[in-house]
Amino acid sequence: MYILLNTSAQSFAINTVMHEGLEVLVNFFVIVLEFMGLAVIAYTAVKAFFSWMKKDPRTRLSLAEGLAMALEFKLGGEILRTVVVRDMSEIMQVGAIIVLRAALTFLIHWEIKNEERVVEKGGSRE
Repeated sequence: MYILLNTSAQSFAINTVMHEGLEVLVNFFVIVLEFMGLAVIAYTAVKAFFSWMKKDPRTRLSLAEGLAMALEFKLGGEILRTVVVRDMSEIMQVGAIIVLRAALTFLIHWEIKNEERVVEKGGSRE
């Protein structure tokens, strides 16, 4: 009986350590993905500002493309975050964030398509 209990306790301990390790690893990569999204937004914003100063007609298009890419990184982080959620309220929060970011991504892609048409026609919105 002692051996059976000891094996069960060891199994529980190993399971706990693995779960905590997975949680640390997932949280690390969530932070990395969030940072990458932030870096893309910052780079795209600075690049778009200088492009706007030069009156480049593709400014809006490049800004929208950069924002879409940044949202993809951030969405990846949220999806990864679902791996370690523990209760229903966390699942609902992460789900709501994923839905909002997915909707933003859809709207930005729609804007990119419209802006590409404007640029192809040689027009400008300004």
